[in-house]
Amino acid sequence: MKTVLIGAGNVATHLGPALQTAGCHIEQVWSHTRESASRLADRLDCAWTCDEMEVLPDAELYVFSVRDAVLEDVARRVYDHLLDVRSFSAEENAGADAFFVHTAGSMSADALPAPRRGVLYPMQTFSKNRAVDFRRIPIFVESETDEALLMSLGEQISDRVLTLDGENRRILHLAAVFACNFTNHMYDLASRLLADHGIPFSVLLPLIDETAAKVHDMAPRDAQTGPAVRYDENVMRRQLAMLSDAQTAEIYKLLSQSIHDKLRPEEN
Repeated sequence: MKTVLIGAGNVATHLGPALQTAGCHIEQVWSHTRESASRLADRLDCAWTCDEMEVLPDAELYVFSVRDAVLEDVARRVYDHLLDVRSFSAEENAGADAFFVHTAGSMSADALPAPRRGVLYPMQTFSKNRAVDFRRIPIFVESETDEALLMSLGEQISDRVLTLDGENRRILHLAAVFACNFTNHMYDLASRLLADHGIPFSVLLPLIDETAAKVHDMAPRDAQTGPAVRYDENVMRRQLAMLSDAQTAEIYKLLSQSIHDKLRPEEN
């Protein structure tokens, strides 16, 4: 399947090679920055561009991995370009042979203007320079026109592919924000606190690893420990006094209260 990648960020950097391994012929990479586009294109051995008007018009699959804020605008410009080059019209089922897919967890398939459109959402945190095993990444697909094709494509790169509608995918993405993004921010706050006192962050890694490992076997509420569970006010008061940053102190208070409030009904 002739494929164009629209975007060259964290997701595209990992998804591109996975699609290539699955048999997709990556013909081109588009990105708004030359450095990102050329780097990923070199890795995939394909052409690249920073101009939507130079996107190859004869691909079968266009995969959009761009920021949510620009997805609709970029997709519309690419689609309008295809309409112009292919000499289609809206009345003639414009671009019927072009399948548009985006990879965003919180955006509807309707963000894409093509009649054939869908979502292929790999639920994982990606960083360009860190390898991931795509076979272990759950992929969630949605398409009113090409669900079977997306399922087949997903199954070639992952061992766990599920269909999920837009509303539930947004709930999943929100849950992922709590489980991943907010959790990682807690790591960053802990790292800053330790760095201020010359303590290496690495001393926390066994604790972090065990905390993550426990939820493979236990419900998160059953794995919760710490002073907020029993609302040990003496410990919490001393720890709050150690936090000079008002915002961090407020986070400590809000999280502690949330932990106690959410667990308290389980105890009654």
